[in-house]
Amino acid sequence: MEALRDARVVVTGAGGGIGAALARRFAAEGARVVVNDLNKAAAEAVAEEIGGICLPGDASGVVGPAREALGGRIDLFCANAGIGSMAGPEADDEVWQHVWDVNVMAHVRAARELLPEWLERGEGRFVATVSAAGLLTMVGDAPYSVTKHAALAFAEWLAVTYRHRGVRVHAVCPQGVRTDMLRAAGHAGELVLAPGAIEPEDVVEAVLQGIADERFLILPHPEAAGYYAARAGDTDHWIDAMNRMQRKLEEGGAA
Repeated sequence: MEALRDARVVVTGAGGGIGAALARRFAAEGARVVVNDLNKAAAEAVAEEIGGICLPGDASGVVGPAREALGGRIDLFCANAGIGSMAGPEADDEVWQHVWDVNVMAHVRAARELLPEWLERGEGRFVATVSAAGLLTMVGDAPYSVTKHAALAFAEWLAVTYRHRGVRVHAVCPQGVRTDMLRAAGHAGELVLAPGAIEPEDVVEAVLQGIADERFLILPHPEAAGYYAARAGDTDHWIDAMNRMQRKLEEGGAA
């Protein structure tokens, strides 16, 4: 892809799953890639595999070091790191704050540092891995659902505010993807996400097509568009349907 050849790219949460698949594909397309992950060993392994640059640590602080490592600029930033909690309102404030920091504020902090450079140059690309939970919800995980809605809202605000100034924004909203996060979701993940789960590489294909088409909303599961429309068109009916799924979850039943 022409947009990626010689591009300077940062991928957070790139030690495994979708992030690692993105890093591999970007490198294969000719980009120079910074691999960021809290798991240093995982980040090092992916970076070595693709001939990239390993910058382990918190995603919130990667922009400055990555810009320096890439020779002074970043062309594409993938805010991919994300976490769940499988908790509800009963979770401690510390849990809510941690999920908020990773799923939302890491995006805000990255954009805060990236935008001055991009606006001056008149170009830049921000790819946010959001989740279909940002369009819909996720049974069994309130912090994840709430923060993914916020991540989508922030990405949308960036697109509305800066598109005419050359900043391109993409919100990637997959449903189930066969990653460690899906496995960590337990029975809720098995009930809601596993039946239609796809591979990380399938998400990457959708991302590249979305970039090529300059689409804001990237749906690796196309059916999510119908669910999103149904939620908006008849919200009570949609809530009833999701509540039935919640009852199945509580009963330990199968979908």
